[in-house]
Amino acid sequence: MASENLDAKIEQLLNVEKQMWLAGEIAGTRKAAIDILQLCFEAEAWKTLNDQIVVLSKRRGQLKQAVTAMVQQAVTAMVQQAVTAMVQQAVTAMVQQAVTAMVQQAVTAMVQQAMEYIDKTPDIETRIELIKTLISVSAGKIYVEIERARLVKKLAKIKEEQGLIAEAADLMQEIAVETFGAMAKTEKIAFILEQVRLCLDRQDYVRAQILSRKISPRVFDIDASKEKKKPKEGDNMVEEAPADIPSLLELKRIYYELMIRYYSHNNDYLEICRCYKAIYEIPYVKENPAEFIPILKKISWCLVLAPHDPLQSSLLNSTLEDKNLFEIPNFKLLLKQLVTMEVIQWTALWETYKTEFENEIVSGKFLSEKAAEDLKQRIIEHNILVVSKYYARITLTRLSQLLCLSLEEAEKHLSDMVVIKALVAMIDRPMGIVCFQTSKYSNDILNSWAANLEKLLDLVEKSCHQIHKGTMVHKAALKV
Repeated sequence: MASENLDAKIEQLLNVEKQMWLAGEIAGTRKAAIDILQLCFEAEAWKTLNDQIVVLSKRRGQLKQAVTAMVQQAVTAMVQQAVTAMVQQAVTAMVQQAVTAMVQQAVTAMVQQAMEYIDKTPDIETRIELIKTLISVSAGKIYVEIERARLVKKLAKIKEEQGLIAEAADLMQEIAVETFGAMAKTEKIAFILEQVRLCLDRQDYVRAQILSRKISPRVFDIDASKEKKKPKEGDNMVEEAPADIPSLLELKRIYYELMIRYYSHNNDYLEICRCYKAIYEIPYVKENPAEFIPILKKISWCLVLAPHDPLQSSLLNSTLEDKNLFEIPNFKLLLKQLVTMEVIQWTALWETYKTEFENEIVSGKFLSEKAAEDLKQRIIEHNILVVSKYYARITLTRLSQLLCLSLEEAEKHLSDMVVIKALVAMIDRPMGIVCFQTSKYSNDILNSWAANLEKLLDLVEKSCHQIHKGTMVHKAALKV
C-alpha cells in the first residue's frame, strides 16, 4: 500500500515537472525534480531513488531535443512570414542557450540533492549503488564534473577501506581534475595528492611520479591573499573548496611527505633531504621546536648519507648555519666533522651514533636497512678525499690503517671512487703505493718550468730594484 502511494505521488510530481519544463520554468522544474528525490529518500525507497535519478536525467536530454524541434518549427514559420535569416539565427541561439541552461541547472540540482543522501544510506551496499548511479548519470556532463570527481573520491575511499587498493587507484586515475576550471585550487591539489598516495600504496612508483609532476612546487609559495582577484564579467566562477580540504600549507606538507615516500624507494638521499628542507621552511614547523627537531635530525642523516657533490656541500653548509641546529648539538658535531678536512674514525663515530641511527632509521622505518652500509661508505669516501688532500703518495698499508679497513677493502673503495671520477689516483700494486697526483705531459711540465722561471726572474728584478733604491737613499743620507 505504501509503495502504491509512493508511485502515485511520484507520478503526480512527474506530471508537474513535465508541465514546468514545457512552460520553460527553470525554478519550477528544478524544484519538482528535487521533490521527487526527497520523496524517495523519506520513504527509504533506495532502488526507486536510483531509478528516478536515471529517468530524470534522461528527460533532461529529451527536453533539449523537444524544445529544439519546437524552436525550429517556430523559426520556419517566421521565415515564411519574411523574417530575415539573421533574426532566425539569433532567435535559435537564444532559445537553445536558455534550454541548455535549464537542463544544466536541473541536472546539477538533482545530483547535488542526491549527494546529500549518500551518508544517510542504511548500509554500504546501498551507498555504493547510489554513488555508482550518480557517477553514471553525471558521466560526460561538464557542468557536473566537480560533483562527479567528488563522487569518485568517495567511492575510492570505500574501496580502500574494503582493502581494494588497486581498484581504488584505478577509479581515481580516471579523473583529470587539472582540466577543471571551476574547481578550487586546493581541492585540485588534494585530489591529485590522493591519486599519488594510492599509487604509492599499490607500489606503482612510475605512475606516482607522473601524477606528482602535475603539481608544481611553486604553487605552494603563492600568497593566497594576493592571489584573490575580483572576477571579471565573463570569467568562470571558481567554487569554494569543501570544509574537509586542507589549507595550502598543509597540502604542501602532504605533498613533500608523499615525495619522501617515493624517493625512499630509490634511496635518493639528496632529494629526500630537499623534501625535508621544504617541510622545515613551513612557518608553523620552523617556529615549533617539537616539530622542527625531528625534521632537522632527518635532514642531518640525509646529508651524511648523500654522495659528495656540489649540491650536497651547499645544503650541508646552509644547514650548519641554521641557528636551530644548536638545539641538537650532537648532530651539529656530526655535520661539522663532514666539512672539516680530518679523518673520521668509523668505530668511534658508530659507537656514538649507533643508538640514534637505529632509532631513527631502522625502528622508525625512515629509510631502508641499506642505509647503515651507505653511512659507512660515505665516511670511507670522506676519509679518502681527506687523505688525497694531504698526501701526494701513500702506501696502501698506511691508507688501510687510516681508513680502518683491510688492504683489499681499501683498494676496492679507492678504485670505486676513481671509476666514478670522485678523485684522481693511480695504484702501483707491486710496490703497494697510491699516487694522487695526475700524470702530466712533457709540454705541460715545460710550460710550468717556464712559468716558474718567469716568476723567479720577476722576483730577482724586484729585489735588485729594492737594493738599488736602498743604496740611493743611504747615499743621500750621508751627503746630508
